[in-house]
Amino acid sequence: MSDQPTTHFGYRDVPVAEKQKLVGDVFTSVAEKYDLMNDLMSFGIHRLWKRHFVAISGLRRGDRVLDLAGGTGDIAALMLPQVGTEGEVVIGDINDAMLRVGRDRLTDRGLVQGLRYAQLNAEALPFPDRSFDAVTIAFGLRNVTDKQRALGEMHRVLKIGGRALILEFSEVRQDWLRPLYDFHSFKVLPRLGRLFAQDADSYRYLAESIRKHPNQETLRGMLEQAGFAKVEVRNLSAGIVAIHRGYRV
Repeated sequence: MSDQPTTHFGYRDVPVAEKQKLVGDVFTSVAEKYDLMNDLMSFGIHRLWKRHFVAISGLRRGDRVLDLAGGTGDIAALMLPQVGTEGEVVIGDINDAMLRVGRDRLTDRGLVQGLRYAQLNAEALPFPDRSFDAVTIAFGLRNVTDKQRALGEMHRVLKIGGRALILEFSEVRQDWLRPLYDFHSFKVLPRLGRLFAQDADSYRYLAESIRKHPNQETLRGMLEQAGFAKVEVRNLSAGIVAIHRGYRV
């Protein structure tokens, strides 16, 4: 039996060295249909979650922001008016296909100034210490192999007083909602994926990855372990998603 370290890929255990490629394959597969599928899966509510996420970010004109797993560009588009022409949003994503789709969509909307793009791994950010006023990641942390290392990197590249904001699926808080949510996740989502993206397996993985992601309290502890202070948690939609915010002091 191999003693090679393993991690989860959905409900499967896979070698740590393979997870990055497997996740990459998923997002390369879904890149072109990603926004459409998000609308179908969440009945469009993901747009409200993202707007609220950016609205409470505390961004100011002139801020420099790193948006991790930001390949679709939707979070960056919402942040640009807040940082203004004096600020900058760096969109970072490990997946080239997602970055290309997001860049093309933003360019088509005339959003060019104040944007930079970087293909990167959240576990080893290619930026100096104290480079950013804020680091954000929306619906991407659960796909990172070593989440604790990524949180440490987010802390490292933040300026003193800077903040990290994480928007991610979390643990449903209402007992009555859990069976409905499970049915939607494991029965409806794969069928939507097969129908609209010709890819049921990727959407089955996405549902499984949500269940394997740390819940609200566990992620709060991981942020504190990474060095963040004043960590706050805000549940949205009964805990289907949660916003975690922490500061570098």
